[in-house]
Amino acid sequence: MRLVLVGLFLVSTLFGQKRVITHEDVWLLKRVGEPAVSPDGKWAVFSVIEPDYDPAKQVSDLWIVPTDGSTPPRRLTTTKAPESGVAWSPDSSKIAFSTRREADESAQVYALPLTGGEAYRVTNVSAGAASPRWRPDGKAILFESMVYPGAKNEEENKKAAADHKARKWNARVFDTFPVRYWNAWLDDRRAHVFVQELGEGGNTYDLLAGSQLAASAGFSGLSDPLGGGEQLESVWSPDGTEVVFAAFVNRNEMMYAEVESQLFRVKFRGGEPTAISSRGQSLSSPKFSPNGKYLFAQHQRKATKDRLYSLTRLARYSWPDAGQMTLVTADWDRSVSSFNPTPDSEAVLLEAEDDGFDKLFRVPASGGRPETMFEVKEGGFTGPIPAPGVIVARHGASTQPPEIVTVTPGRGIDKRLTSFNAARLAQLDLPEPIHFWFTAKNGKKIHNLLVPPPGLDPSKKYPLVVFPHGGPNSMSKDSFTTRWNYHLLTSPGYVLLMTNYTGSTGFGAKFADDIERDVLRGPGRELLEAVDEAGKRYPYIDLTRQAAAGASYGGYLMNWFNGQTNQFKCMVNHAGAVNNESQYGINDGGLERELRMGAPIWEFGKGQWNDQSPIRYSQNWKTPMLITQGELDFRVPLNESMTTYKILLRRKVPARIVFFPEEGHWILRGENSRKHMDEVLAWLKQWL
Repeated sequence: MRLVLVGLFLVSTLFGQKRVITHEDVWLLKRVGEPAVSPDGKWAVFSVIEPDYDPAKQVSDLWIVPTDGSTPPRRLTTTKAPESGVAWSPDSSKIAFSTRREADESAQVYALPLTGGEAYRVTNVSAGAASPRWRPDGKAILFESMVYPGAKNEEENKKAAADHKARKWNARVFDTFPVRYWNAWLDDRRAHVFVQELGEGGNTYDLLAGSQLAASAGFSGLSDPLGGGEQLESVWSPDGTEVVFAAFVNRNEMMYAEVESQLFRVKFRGGEPTAISSRGQSLSSPKFSPNGKYLFAQHQRKATKDRLYSLTRLARYSWPDAGQMTLVTADWDRSVSSFNPTPDSEAVLLEAEDDGFDKLFRVPASGGRPETMFEVKEGGFTGPIPAPGVIVARHGASTQPPEIVTVTPGRGIDKRLTSFNAARLAQLDLPEPIHFWFTAKNGKKIHNLLVPPPGLDPSKKYPLVVFPHGGPNSMSKDSFTTRWNYHLLTSPGYVLLMTNYTGSTGFGAKFADDIERDVLRGPGRELLEAVDEAGKRYPYIDLTRQAAAGASYGGYLMNWFNGQTNQFKCMVNHAGAVNNESQYGINDGGLERELRMGAPIWEFGKGQWNDQSPIRYSQNWKTPMLITQGELDFRVPLNESMTTYKILLRRKVPARIVFFPEEGHWILRGENSRKHMDEVLAWLKQWL
């Protein structure tokens, strides 16, 4: 009995004391996907990934929870392959999703009755099926699949795939651009929209087969940065007789023109698609209002000489005539990250970055200024889904991965429908980030996030790690990440400073656009001023022990800092460009880099090509640097990291480089992620 009591005492003592987070904590926390809410508003279905360092042991299944919170979530599927693209049937009795079951050569669409029974396969196409959508009458399902050029039916597509597999040569042949995207080489297949009629003998229609649009050189689906795949973002018209989708129309022109995505409509059995939108702008993510009177989409304008960055606005067309477009958020100085019309079709709920937070807004469908649904003081909200009697969203913060909640206008979170990570998080010492603003010498108000170390003792001094975000058109926010986890970076006893420098999103169009004509120097100065400001406000920061770390544009800044300041003891540079000219030549981008630099690459001495290229200041490099790089990264290819490494060695500056052969722009595999963060923390420890 005494041993039992001692054991219980030790357990209670251990659980009563918070501990420092580890990579295992970060990696093994469950990951809750975006919810799909039933049309009647009673249920939410979502994916839950249960991670493992061994990919073969990782589990991803669908779960379901009532939106009134009356019962806890329960698991719907228990299969090896993950499910994606969940869609509810109009009567809320079934869901459809894409997955690969044991007998499938590629992913197919399955339907699962929620009243009981097993999931059954709906599609049987050789190239696989994704993104299912039920027809409004529930008698057919829309999906997308990849098709070889000129293939007019399934047999021709299968033959083209077989010929491709059987060829004896191995070469990639291109006569246009792009040739690769983010982490993957592109091929000549293109996304097509299909319809599968349900019931015995139901027909399958490729809606774009034989169309001039699909055969045009510039046609392409919108791209997925993680896999290099394509998606047409297709949706049914309210009466089920047509399909609306978004597609690039001039992707082959990306080296000399801006790539534009346009909206099209096509009959549900196929034919030549008709353009809804006009050139000179880009539209995506089409969605209909529940009453069928409006078609909404996200809209971006073409760049001009005076403005390169474009806010993403909410656009509206009347339906079915789809005449003149109206910008619902024309006068709003924020970008629409996602949106969903309300059940009464009177308004649209928006998600947008705003002053360092992901917030939810409501705007009348007729137009006007969006109003904040409620004040956000911690974390952020994403993907608001309005349904009869309920609004479902995800809420997450740096102290917890996203979970599913219901929200109430004016009040915020009403119910927390999921809490998969509560037990593990309760053990961890995770200080909340501090938000502060200051006015830079250039007159701009700059927002910052500061994450204190675990177990902060204000009477002590702690090293500072400066961590600017990538992008550069992005935003540091109070959010959870597995790649550069804030609390893991502070776990040795560091303070983390994240500054939303000029170019950051969520602070207005001009603030984001200003970086285009001052790509490194201005943002770099703001970041260094933020360090001074943080040191004045928080005396526990030891300004004699500073380090800086960054990825992508953040890595670009590391190379810039090395030529401009000696205040950092060391730097960490993941996938950072060093030479504007070579980066232009080898990355996957097109005209946009030339526009940012301010001149064509052959016009020597013009624009920012040389003046704001880190390599031109490498004679000043003195700061030790750790460089990490995925070998499959085509956004910032390894040539840039190798150049940085060679110059550091040439100048006899301590340097270390770590390549990951299986990784692209992001380090995504569990063991690679652990190794990556081990290297980062060891480097910081060595020099701090």
